Amino acid sequence: MEIIKSELLSKYENIIFGISTKIGLERAKPFYFNLSYNVGDKLDQVNENRNYFYSLLGIRSSQVAHQKQIHSEIISIIDQPGLHGESDAMITIENNLGLAISTADCASIFIYDYAQKIIAAVHSGWRGSQKQIVRKTLNKLVFDFNSKPENLLVYIGPSITQKNYEVGIEVAELFSDKYILELENKFFLDVILVNLDLIKAFDIPDKQIEVSQLCTFEENKLLHSYRRDGQKSGRALGIIYMKKN
Repeated sequence: MEIIKSELLSKYENIIFGISTKIGLERAKPFYFNLSYNVGDKLDQVNENRNYFYSLLGIRSSQVAHQKQIHSEIISIIDQPGLHGESDAMITIENNLGLAISTADCASIFIYDYAQKIIAAVHSGWRGSQKQIVRKTLNKLVFDFNSKPENLLVYIGPSITQKNYEVGIEVAELFSDKYILELENKFFLDVILVNLDLIKAFDIPDKQIEVSQLCTFEENKLLHSYRRDGQKSGRALGIIYMKKN
């Protein structure tokens, strides 16, 4: 199957990372290779998909932590696998534990502190971006876990690009004009740039930030997109996992 990797994170042997795609196990429409239990796909098929994806990464489902994503600013501190309730960001210092983010257009952001050996995973759609959840996650890393910006690596996964992300004026008004493109009385939000600016404001070196150039909306054959496919869209999972050195 196709798995999206990070060039930045792949330099660290103790980090396992990958984002799933629509392609895997020859799954057919409408859900294709879907890893979400909440879109109407068959439960046994989703379980099979997840186990297959995890096996390709070299981990097991019993080693992965999930959250119920609610477009919030809630950050969970995770010390064991399984479902951890409602939040949109997770942080762990534990080895042999993966953090999973489910997406189909929203930004997924993965952070590794290579000095303190901490990983974090963030889900940020327009609500999370407006609430600045990635900034709050970085704040928690710095103030609660003694992370230093110069030791942080950040990867932003495939997301919907601005020209494909139309929002209502009530959403557009929540953001600076810098992030809004207005065309023919329509408003388009650059959710990637919002999060990138929040990350750069922490003085993380540019060479330690990687942004996927893949647009979920445009990559019809490769990526799930709720904006493109609606209720029949599957979901991808992005996993960051820290092995013990």
